[in-house]
Amino acid sequence: MKNILLLGATGSIGDSVLNVIKQNSNKLNLVGIAFQSNTTKAISIIEEFAPDYAYCESKANLKIINDYLKKSEGIELFNNKSELQHLLNHRSIDIIISAISGFSGLETTFMAAQSGKIILLANKESIVAAGDIILPTAKKYNTEIIPIDSEHNAIFQCLNSEKNTDDVSKIIITASGGPFLNKKVDDLSGVTKKEALNHPNWKMGSKITIDSATLVNKCLELIEAKYLFDLNEEYFELVVHPQSIIHSIVTYKDGSSICQMSNPDMRVPISHALSLEESRLSLNFSEINFSSLNLTFQEFPKDRLEIANLAREVCNTRGSTGTVFNAANEVAVENFLNDKITFNKIYDVIYRTFDAIPLSKDIDIEAIHEIDNQTRIEAQKVVKSLT
Repeated sequence: MKNILLLGATGSIGDSVLNVIKQNSNKLNLVGIAFQSNTTKAISIIEEFAPDYAYCESKANLKIINDYLKKSEGIELFNNKSELQHLLNHRSIDIIISAISGFSGLETTFMAAQSGKIILLANKESIVAAGDIILPTAKKYNTEIIPIDSEHNAIFQCLNSEKNTDDVSKIIITASGGPFLNKKVDDLSGVTKKEALNHPNWKMGSKITIDSATLVNKCLELIEAKYLFDLNEEYFELVVHPQSIIHSIVTYKDGSSICQMSNPDMRVPISHALSLEESRLSLNFSEINFSSLNLTFQEFPKDRLEIANLAREVCNTRGSTGTVFNAANEVAVENFLNDKITFNKIYDVIYRTFDAIPLSKDIDIEAIHEIDNQTRIEAQKVVKSLT
Protein backbone atom coordinates (compact mmCIF):
# COMPACT_ATOMS: atom_id res chain seq x y z
CA MET A 1 0.00 0.00 0.00
CA LYS A 2 1.39 3.40 -1.05
CA ASN A 3 0.41 6.38 1.09
CA ILE A 4 -0.17 9.57 -0.90
CA LEU A 5 -0.17 13.26 0.02
CA LEU A 6 -2.04 15.21 -2.67
CA LEU A 7 -1.18 18.90 -2.98
CA GLY A 8 -3.78 20.82 -4.99
CA ALA A 9 -6.40 18.18 -4.29
CA THR A 10 -9.39 20.25 -5.46
CA GLY A 11 -8.04 21.09 -8.94
CA SER A 12 -8.45 19.26 -12.25
CA ILE A 13 -5.24 17.24 -11.83
CA GLY A 14 -6.40 16.41 -8.31
CA ASP A 15 -9.60 14.99 -9.80
CA SER A 16 -7.58 12.67 -12.04
CA VAL A 17 -5.37 11.54 -9.16
CA LEU A 18 -8.37 10.79 -6.97
CA ASN A 19 -9.95 8.75 -9.76
CA VAL A 20 -6.80 6.62 -10.09
CA ILE A 21 -6.69 6.11 -6.32
CA LYS A 22 -10.37 5.11 -6.28
CA GLN A 23 -9.79 2.52 -9.00
CA ASN A 24 -6.79 1.09 -7.13
CA SER A 25 -7.86 1.38 -3.50
CA ASN A 26 -6.19 -1.93 -2.69
CA LYS A 27 -2.79 -0.44 -3.59
CA LEU A 28 -3.15 3.32 -3.05
CA ASN A 29 -4.21 5.25 0.05
CA LEU A 30 -4.88 8.98 0.24
CA VAL A 31 -3.30 9.89 3.57
CA GLY A 32 -3.38 13.67 3.22
CA ILE A 33 -4.62 16.57 1.10
CA ALA A 34 -3.70 20.21 0.68
CA PHE A 35 -5.96 22.77 -0.95
CA GLN A 36 -6.39 26.54 -1.25
CA SER A 37 -9.97 27.73 -1.00
CA ASN A 38 -12.47 25.23 -2.38
CA THR A 39 -13.83 24.02 0.96
CA THR A 40 -16.90 22.40 -0.55
CA LYS A 41 -14.81 20.11 -2.72
CA ALA A 42 -12.28 19.51 0.08
CA ILE A 43 -15.10 18.36 2.38
CA SER A 44 -16.34 16.01 -0.33
CA ILE A 45 -12.85 14.51 -0.70
CA ILE A 46 -12.48 14.11 3.06
CA GLU A 47 -15.84 12.39 3.35
CA GLU A 48 -15.11 9.98 0.50
CA PHE A 49 -11.43 9.15 1.10
CA ALA A 50 -11.07 9.76 4.86
CA PRO A 51 -7.48 11.10 4.80
CA ASP A 52 -5.61 11.47 8.08
CA TYR A 53 -4.41 15.00 7.33
CA ALA A 54 -5.69 18.15 5.62
CA TYR A 55 -3.75 21.37 5.06
CA CYS A 56 -5.07 24.81 4.16
CA GLU A 57 -3.25 28.04 4.91
CA SER A 58 -6.52 29.79 5.76
CA LYS A 59 -7.66 29.18 9.32
CA ALA A 60 -11.16 30.27 8.33
CA ASN A 61 -11.38 27.62 5.61
CA LEU A 62 -10.18 24.88 7.93
CA LYS A 63 -12.71 26.00 10.53
CA ILE A 64 -15.44 25.65 7.90
CA ILE A 65 -14.34 22.06 7.31
CA ASN A 66 -14.08 21.30 11.01
CA ASP A 67 -17.49 22.81 11.73
CA TYR A 68 -19.08 20.96 8.84
CA LEU A 69 -17.68 17.61 9.89
CA LYS A 70 -18.73 18.40 13.48
CA LYS A 71 -15.51 16.86 14.75
CA SER A 72 -11.76 17.02 14.51
CA GLU A 73 -11.24 13.46 15.70
CA GLY A 74 -9.83 11.21 13.00
CA ILE A 75 -8.29 13.98 10.89
CA GLU A 76 -5.54 16.45 11.74
CA LEU A 77 -6.04 19.93 10.29
CA PHE A 78 -2.97 22.06 9.48
CA ASN A 79 -2.81 25.71 8.50
CA ASN A 80 0.75 27.10 8.62
CA LYS A 81 3.97 26.51 6.73
CA SER A 82 5.82 24.80 9.59
CA GLU A 83 2.98 22.31 9.92
CA LEU A 84 3.03 21.77 6.16
CA GLN A 85 6.77 21.07 6.30
CA HIS A 86 6.11 18.53 9.05
CA LEU A 87 3.39 16.93 6.93
CA LEU A 88 5.63 16.71 3.86
CA ASN A 89 8.28 14.92 5.93
CA HIS A 90 5.85 12.69 7.82
CA ARG A 91 7.05 9.10 7.93
CA SER A 92 3.64 7.75 6.92
CA ILE A 93 3.81 9.41 3.49
CA ASP A 94 5.45 7.59 0.58
CA ILE A 95 4.51 9.79 -2.38
CA ILE A 96 3.88 13.52 -2.66
CA ILE A 97 1.85 14.63 -5.68
CA SER A 98 2.28 18.30 -6.57
CA ALA A 99 -0.83 19.23 -8.56
CA ILE A 100 -0.87 22.91 -7.58
CA SER A 101 -1.37 25.28 -10.49
CA GLY A 102 1.01 28.12 -11.28
CA PHE A 103 3.80 29.88 -9.38
CA SER A 104 1.86 29.40 -6.15
CA GLY A 105 3.12 25.82 -6.14
CA LEU A 106 6.79 26.85 -6.00
CA GLU A 107 7.26 27.07 -2.24
CA THR A 108 5.53 23.77 -1.55
CA THR A 109 7.43 22.01 -4.34
CA PHE A 110 10.71 23.36 -2.94
CA MET A 111 9.77 22.10 0.52
CA ALA A 112 8.82 18.72 -0.93
CA ALA A 113 12.18 18.53 -2.73
CA GLN A 114 13.79 18.42 0.72
CA SER A 115 11.68 15.47 1.89
CA GLY A 116 13.67 12.58 0.45
CA LYS A 117 10.42 11.08 -0.86
CA ILE A 118 9.03 10.49 -4.34
CA ILE A 119 7.41 13.57 -5.92
CA LEU A 120 4.98 13.22 -8.80
CA LEU A 121 5.15 16.65 -10.38
CA ALA A 122 2.43 18.38 -12.38
CA ASN A 123 3.46 21.90 -11.35
CA LYS A 124 5.66 22.83 -14.31
CA GLU A 125 5.79 26.50 -13.27
CA SER A 126 7.93 25.70 -10.23
CA ILE A 127 10.58 24.11 -12.47
CA VAL A 128 10.38 26.92 -15.03
CA ALA A 129 10.86 29.56 -12.33
CA ALA A 130 13.32 27.71 -10.09
CA GLY A 131 14.73 24.67 -11.87
CA ASP A 132 18.26 25.75 -10.96
CA ILE A 133 17.29 25.45 -7.29
CA ILE A 134 14.71 22.67 -7.09
CA LEU A 135 16.60 20.03 -9.07
CA PRO A 136 19.88 20.37 -7.10
CA THR A 137 17.87 20.41 -3.86
CA ALA A 138 16.08 17.20 -4.81
CA LYS A 139 19.42 15.58 -5.65
CA LYS A 140 20.92 16.70 -2.33
CA TYR A 141 18.08 15.13 -0.34
CA ASN A 142 17.76 12.04 -2.57
CA THR A 143 14.26 13.07 -3.61
CA GLU A 144 13.02 11.50 -6.84
CA ILE A 145 10.98 13.72 -9.16
CA ILE A 146 8.73 11.94 -11.66
CA PRO A 147 6.77 14.12 -14.11
CA ILE A 148 3.06 13.50 -14.59
CA ASP A 149 2.35 16.11 -17.25
CA SER A 150 1.45 13.98 -20.25
CA GLU A 151 4.33 15.17 -22.43
CA HIS A 152 7.07 14.83 -19.82
CA ASN A 153 5.78 11.52 -18.54
CA ALA A 154 5.77 10.32 -22.16
CA ILE A 155 9.45 11.28 -22.49
CA PHE A 156 10.13 9.54 -19.18
CA GLN A 157 8.48 6.37 -20.46
CA CYS A 158 10.24 6.51 -23.84
CA LEU A 159 13.57 6.85 -22.07
CA ASN A 160 12.55 3.76 -20.09
CA SER A 161 13.48 5.59 -16.88
CA GLU A 162 17.08 5.78 -18.11
CA LYS A 163 19.16 8.43 -16.42
CA ASN A 164 21.77 8.47 -19.19
CA THR A 165 20.59 10.37 -22.25
CA ASP A 166 23.82 10.04 -24.27
CA ASP A 167 22.04 7.91 -26.87
CA VAL A 168 19.30 10.48 -27.51
CA SER A 169 19.36 12.32 -30.82
CA LYS A 170 16.13 14.33 -30.56
CA ILE A 171 12.98 14.63 -28.47
CA ILE A 172 9.71 15.81 -29.98
CA ILE A 173 7.14 17.42 -27.69
CA THR A 174 3.73 17.47 -29.31
CA ALA A 175 1.16 20.26 -29.11
CA SER A 176 -2.52 19.91 -29.94
CA GLY A 177 -2.65 23.41 -31.37
CA GLY A 178 -5.51 24.23 -29.02
CA PRO A 179 -8.84 25.74 -30.11
CA PHE A 180 -7.18 28.10 -32.60
CA LEU A 181 -5.34 25.54 -34.69
CA ASN A 182 -4.25 26.97 -38.08
CA LYS A 183 -5.31 30.50 -37.12
CA LYS A 184 -2.89 33.43 -37.20
CA VAL A 185 -2.18 35.46 -34.06
CA ASP A 186 -3.26 38.63 -35.86
CA ASP A 187 -6.71 37.10 -36.40
CA LEU A 188 -7.28 36.36 -32.70
CA SER A 189 -7.85 39.82 -31.27
CA GLY A 190 -11.61 39.34 -31.09
CA VAL A 191 -11.81 35.82 -29.67
CA THR A 192 -13.85 35.36 -26.51
CA LYS A 193 -12.95 33.64 -23.25
CA LYS A 194 -15.47 30.93 -24.07
CA GLU A 195 -13.74 30.25 -27.38
CA ALA A 196 -10.27 30.28 -25.81
CA LEU A 197 -11.35 27.92 -23.04
CA ASN A 198 -12.92 25.45 -25.46
CA HIS A 199 -10.03 23.02 -25.83
CA PRO A 200 -10.78 20.36 -28.45
CA ASN A 201 -9.11 17.44 -26.64
CA TRP A 202 -8.47 18.12 -22.97
CA LYS A 203 -10.55 19.23 -20.01
CA MET A 204 -8.27 21.33 -17.82
CA GLY A 205 -8.20 24.36 -15.53
CA SER A 206 -8.66 27.79 -17.08
CA LYS A 207 -5.03 28.94 -16.82
CA ILE A 208 -3.49 25.90 -18.51
CA THR A 209 -6.27 25.91 -21.12
CA ILE A 210 -5.41 29.47 -22.12
CA ASP A 211 -1.72 28.51 -22.15
CA SER A 212 -2.63 25.75 -24.58
CA ALA A 213 -4.55 28.19 -26.76
CA THR A 214 -1.57 30.58 -26.95
CA LEU A 215 0.91 27.64 -27.23
CA VAL A 216 2.81 29.19 -24.31
CA ASN A 217 2.20 25.88 -22.55
CA LYS A 218 4.62 24.23 -25.01
CA CYS A 219 7.19 26.90 -24.15
CA LEU A 220 6.82 26.17 -20.44
CA GLU A 221 7.08 22.45 -21.19
CA LEU A 222 10.25 23.00 -23.23
CA ILE A 223 11.89 24.81 -20.33
CA GLU A 224 10.74 22.17 -17.84
CA ALA A 225 11.98 19.32 -20.06
CA LYS A 226 15.40 20.96 -20.33
CA TYR A 227 15.70 20.79 -16.54
CA LEU A 228 14.04 17.43 -15.89
CA PHE A 229 16.06 15.52 -18.49
CA ASP A 230 19.26 17.62 -18.28
CA LEU A 231 19.48 18.21 -22.01
CA ASN A 232 20.21 21.37 -23.98
CA GLU A 233 17.22 23.02 -25.62
CA GLU A 234 18.38 22.14 -29.15
CA TYR A 235 17.51 18.50 -28.45
CA PHE A 236 13.82 19.43 -28.23
CA GLU A 237 11.51 20.05 -31.16
CA LEU A 238 7.96 21.36 -30.85
CA VAL A 239 5.50 19.81 -33.31
CA VAL A 240 1.74 20.28 -33.65
CA HIS A 241 -0.22 17.04 -33.43
CA PRO A 242 -3.95 17.91 -33.39
CA GLN A 243 -5.22 14.50 -32.25
CA SER A 244 -3.21 14.51 -28.96
CA ILE A 245 -2.63 10.76 -29.22
CA ILE A 246 1.18 10.79 -29.35
CA HIS A 247 2.39 12.81 -26.40
CA SER A 248 6.15 12.81 -27.04
CA ILE A 249 8.69 11.01 -29.23
CA VAL A 250 12.29 10.15 -28.39
CA THR A 251 14.62 9.52 -31.33
CA TYR A 252 17.87 7.72 -30.57
CA LYS A 253 21.17 8.07 -32.40
CA ASP A 254 20.67 4.68 -34.10
CA GLY A 255 17.57 6.05 -35.87
CA SER A 256 14.99 4.41 -33.63
CA SER A 257 12.07 6.62 -32.59
CA ILE A 258 9.95 5.57 -29.63
CA CYS A 259 6.67 7.27 -28.79
CA GLN A 260 4.10 7.04 -26.01
CA MET A 261 0.47 6.95 -27.09
CA SER A 262 -2.88 7.20 -25.35
CA ASN A 263 -6.17 8.96 -25.76
CA PRO A 264 -6.13 12.37 -24.01
CA ASP A 265 -6.51 11.41 -20.34
CA MET A 266 -4.38 12.72 -17.48
CA ARG A 267 -5.09 9.56 -15.50
CA VAL A 268 -2.77 7.61 -17.83
CA PRO A 269 0.52 9.37 -16.92
CA ILE A 270 -0.58 9.58 -13.27
CA SER A 271 -1.28 5.85 -13.20
CA HIS A 272 2.09 5.11 -14.79
CA ALA A 273 3.98 7.24 -12.30
CA LEU A 274 2.19 5.64 -9.36
CA SER A 275 3.03 2.13 -10.56
CA LEU A 276 6.81 2.45 -10.93
CA GLU A 277 8.81 -0.47 -9.56
CA GLU A 278 5.62 -2.59 -9.60
CA SER A 279 3.21 -3.93 -12.19
CA ARG A 280 1.13 -1.25 -13.88
CA LEU A 281 -2.04 -0.15 -12.16
CA SER A 282 -5.41 -1.04 -13.63
CA LEU A 283 -7.34 1.82 -15.18
CA ASN A 284 -10.73 2.11 -16.81
CA PHE A 285 -9.43 3.87 -19.91
CA SER A 286 -10.59 4.60 -23.43
CA GLU A 287 -8.72 2.37 -25.88
CA ILE A 288 -7.23 3.73 -29.09
CA ASN A 289 -9.08 2.46 -32.14
CA PHE A 290 -6.09 1.76 -34.35
CA SER A 291 -8.19 0.55 -37.28
CA SER A 292 -9.61 4.05 -37.76
CA LEU A 293 -6.68 6.05 -36.41
CA ASN A 294 -5.57 9.03 -38.45
CA LEU A 295 -2.57 10.87 -37.02
CA THR A 296 -1.33 14.14 -38.49
CA PHE A 297 1.57 16.44 -37.67
CA GLN A 298 2.36 20.04 -38.54
CA GLU A 299 5.20 22.46 -38.06
CA PHE A 300 5.01 24.70 -35.03
CA PRO A 301 3.24 27.88 -36.27
CA LYS A 302 5.70 30.41 -37.65
CA ASP A 303 3.95 33.30 -35.93
CA ARG A 304 4.47 31.55 -32.58
CA LEU A 305 8.19 30.95 -33.14
CA GLU A 306 9.02 34.23 -31.39
CA ILE A 307 7.53 33.00 -28.11
CA ALA A 308 9.15 29.58 -28.57
CA ASN A 309 12.52 31.22 -29.21
CA LEU A 310 12.09 33.28 -26.05
CA ALA A 311 11.63 30.01 -24.16
CA ARG A 312 14.83 28.70 -25.72
CA GLU A 313 16.57 31.87 -24.57
CA VAL A 314 15.36 31.10 -21.05
CA CYS A 315 16.83 27.60 -21.34
CA ASN A 316 20.21 28.96 -22.41
CA THR A 317 20.40 32.02 -20.14
CA ARG A 318 18.78 30.51 -17.02
CA GLY A 319 19.14 32.61 -13.86
CA SER A 320 16.04 34.72 -13.27
CA THR A 321 14.71 34.51 -16.84
CA GLY A 322 12.39 31.57 -16.17
CA THR A 323 10.82 33.40 -13.25
CA VAL A 324 10.22 36.46 -15.42
CA PHE A 325 8.82 34.45 -18.33
CA ASN A 326 6.41 32.57 -16.09
CA ALA A 327 5.23 35.59 -14.07
CA ALA A 328 4.66 37.73 -17.17
CA ASN A 329 2.56 34.95 -18.71
CA GLU A 330 0.51 34.42 -15.53
CA VAL A 331 -0.30 38.14 -15.34
CA ALA A 332 -1.17 38.27 -19.05
CA VAL A 333 -3.49 35.24 -18.81
CA GLU A 334 -5.18 36.60 -15.68
CA ASN A 335 -5.86 39.91 -17.38
CA PHE A 336 -7.27 38.21 -20.47
CA LEU A 337 -9.58 36.12 -18.28
CA ASN A 338 -10.64 39.32 -16.50
CA ASP A 339 -11.41 41.04 -19.84
CA LYS A 340 -8.60 43.58 -19.43
CA ILE A 341 -6.70 42.67 -22.62
CA THR A 342 -7.49 40.89 -25.86
CA PHE A 343 -6.18 37.39 -26.48
CA ASN A 344 -3.41 38.40 -28.89
CA LYS A 345 -2.05 40.94 -26.39
CA ILE A 346 -0.97 38.10 -24.09
CA TYR A 347 2.18 37.82 -26.22
CA ASP A 348 2.87 41.56 -26.02
CA VAL A 349 2.69 41.50 -22.23
CA ILE A 350 5.21 38.66 -22.11
CA TYR A 351 7.65 40.23 -24.60
CA ARG A 352 7.60 43.73 -23.16
CA THR A 353 7.81 42.58 -19.55
CA PHE A 354 10.65 40.19 -20.33
CA ASP A 355 12.64 43.00 -21.96
CA ALA A 356 12.03 45.35 -19.00
CA ILE A 357 13.30 43.11 -16.18
CA PRO A 358 17.10 42.87 -15.81
CA LEU A 359 18.70 39.43 -15.68
CA SER A 360 19.96 38.15 -12.34
CA LYS A 361 22.27 35.15 -12.06
CA ASP A 362 22.55 35.24 -8.26
CA ILE A 363 19.28 33.67 -7.20
CA ASP A 364 17.82 31.71 -4.32
CA ILE A 365 14.22 31.02 -3.32
CA GLU A 366 13.88 34.42 -1.61
CA ALA A 367 15.31 36.20 -4.66
CA ILE A 368 12.95 34.31 -6.98
CA HIS A 369 9.96 35.46 -4.96
CA GLU A 370 11.20 39.06 -5.16
CA ILE A 371 11.84 38.81 -8.92
CA ASP A 372 8.40 37.28 -9.40
CA ASN A 373 6.84 40.18 -7.50
CA GLN A 374 8.79 42.79 -9.50
CA THR A 375 7.83 41.09 -12.76
CA ARG A 376 4.14 41.10 -11.87
CA ILE A 377 4.26 44.81 -11.09
CA GLU A 378 5.97 45.51 -14.42
CA ALA A 379 3.56 43.25 -16.31
CA GLN A 380 0.59 45.12 -14.84
CA LYS A 381 2.15 48.37 -16.09
CA VAL A 382 2.39 46.85 -19.55
CA VAL A 383 -1.25 45.73 -19.35
CA LYS A 384 -2.29 49.26 -18.38
CA SER A 385 -0.38 50.70 -21.33
CA LEU A 386 -2.25 48.34 -23.67
CA THR A 387 -5.74 49.23 -22.44
